[in-house]
Amino acid sequence: MSRGTRRLTTAQALVTFLSRQYTERDGVQQRLIEGCFGIFGHGNVAGVGQALLQQPDELTYYQARNEQAMVHAAVAYARTRRRLSTLACTASVGPGATNMVTGAALATINRLPVLLLPGDIFATRVASPVLQELELPYAADISVNDAFRPVSRFFDRIWRPEQLLSSAVQAMRVLTDQAETGAVTLALPQDVQAEAWDFPEEFFAERVWHIRRPAPDAASLAAALQAIRGAHRPLIVAGGGVIHSDASDVLADFAARTGVPVAVTQAGKASLPHGHPSLVGAIGHTGSFAANTLAREADVVIGIGTRWQDFTTASRTLFADPDVRFVNINIAAFDAAKQAGVSVVADARAAIEALDRELSFWEVESGYRARAVALARDWDAVVQASFDRPHSPLPSQSEIIGAANQLMGDRDVLICAAGSIPGDLHKLWRPADPLGYHVEYGFSCMGYEIAGGLGVKMAAPDREAVVMVGDGSYLMMAQEIATAVAEGLKLVIVLVQNHGYASIGALSESLGSARFGTNYRYRNSDSGHLDGGLLPVDLAANAASLGAEVLRATSLSEFRTAFAAALAADRTTVVHVETDPGTTSPSSEAWWDVPVAEVSTLASTQMARGTYESEKASQRPYLKP
Repeated sequence: MSRGTRRLTTAQALVTFLSRQYTERDGVQQRLIEGCFGIFGHGNVAGVGQALLQQPDELTYYQARNEQAMVHAAVAYARTRRRLSTLACTASVGPGATNMVTGAALATINRLPVLLLPGDIFATRVASPVLQELELPYAADISVNDAFRPVSRFFDRIWRPEQLLSSAVQAMRVLTDQAETGAVTLALPQDVQAEAWDFPEEFFAERVWHIRRPAPDAASLAAALQAIRGAHRPLIVAGGGVIHSDASDVLADFAARTGVPVAVTQAGKASLPHGHPSLVGAIGHTGSFAANTLAREADVVIGIGTRWQDFTTASRTLFADPDVRFVNINIAAFDAAKQAGVSVVADARAAIEALDRELSFWEVESGYRARAVALARDWDAVVQASFDRPHSPLPSQSEIIGAANQLMGDRDVLICAAGSIPGDLHKLWRPADPLGYHVEYGFSCMGYEIAGGLGVKMAAPDREAVVMVGDGSYLMMAQEIATAVAEGLKLVIVLVQNHGYASIGALSESLGSARFGTNYRYRNSDSGHLDGGLLPVDLAANAASLGAEVLRATSLSEFRTAFAAALAADRTTVVHVETDPGTTSPSSEAWWDVPVAEVSTLASTQMARGTYESEKASQRPYLKP
């Protein structure tokens, strides 16, 4: 090693570099990359794998069972750490790498940082085509890893060791940029991973990335204040940005003082604790009638840290006042510009504090405040009724949610992602802590749940991580139960068995498609469809085979006993509960745009098309400046 340099392979240098990266916000410092998930193959075992083996004190290695799942776990880790810390994920070239593409899309859509290190084809091409290489006649420099480009916020392929110097720094910049963050992909050709180079020592110096809190500029703040002061029926829509920026406390104070009602998106569900006087519940297609009633009447809607997904806006039908205006507060200009209106590009906490200072003597009219409180109280009674309403012989999903909510501690974390459960949770769950509600609904990816629970537990080992998953999502990806067992990380998994896809089944029926293809059943020789008897699938036995303790329940009382035992256990425990898929949660009274066949011979589809056209007529562009 010459003076001022260190001779390392590209993979060794990258591992050392990653171990020296830190973030700092509000004076609190933590490691940016806390460890590395990996599954090894010929494309990374002798490169990144060798570096992790040789340098265990620099980056802890975690063995995963599925490449997509390990990205989900890293994303959940980052969300739990409020985007200030994350994990890296490495996979071999070929299918190992492309298995991570779904996770990359999920990370980018949810604006959550994760670092992906897929192996790649030989840079030298001396043995091309190599095993698992994609050959395209028109472009010799393209590999399967180019599939990461549209789902990554930053992508580079390290063709030479020296390219790592600039690329690694840019990768960290994107991971720590709260407005630009998402999946970051550094594709690593397998020969370059093992190639040595004299890396300058300053490349390995400790770097601290300061996480800024940009305040709103004077002009946009003035425009926002003018809109809010002129409002008679303002409504705040709190999104995930409130939680990422640790702004729940300032939002709680601002809303309580001014009386502006607060509705919450899926990502922002825990922005305010249940019982806050301004909280009117979930908004949109899976929302409460309290929030949605106020949304229809609102003349000024203040979106804070939301990207205005179609579920939030009920596919642009929810905000019905003809003169409604929007004030959009978001750290990302891209999201702040949505719904036209006033764009305030700022950190959520900094923006709320600025509004609070300037509106120190302003509050909503007393009658409007009282109306919001009354609507929230009425909705809370509906929720309680759905928890308490006895159902037999099998319990309803609402009863299971209510029992879990009652038995969990205030700091415990509920994790979910897809199927019918997230919609019910959005309506019914009563969070007490900003990090206590963890539902991935940007990509709503089936299979996220157990992997996400693993990531939550890794990021917050002092909290109980409670995964609620349906049988459909469980069958997509349950392997990380084995990872949790191997690492000694306790998960509580509530496995809701309803023998199919409950959410899509209900949607299919509402669209005139008769729940086609949504149940787990034998093929019926008479009809030719999968509508025969139930399949003899034992998911509880499957969970036990992966190393989990399993408790079975067939009634609400049995579930309560089993769930309490799982919370008290010291190892990963699955509570398997049969539910009635025919029961539904309270209606949100809000629409979702899913097109229905324009022509059909089925009467059910024809009827659904008529309803669709009627609802479609109420859609609006929301372009009023």
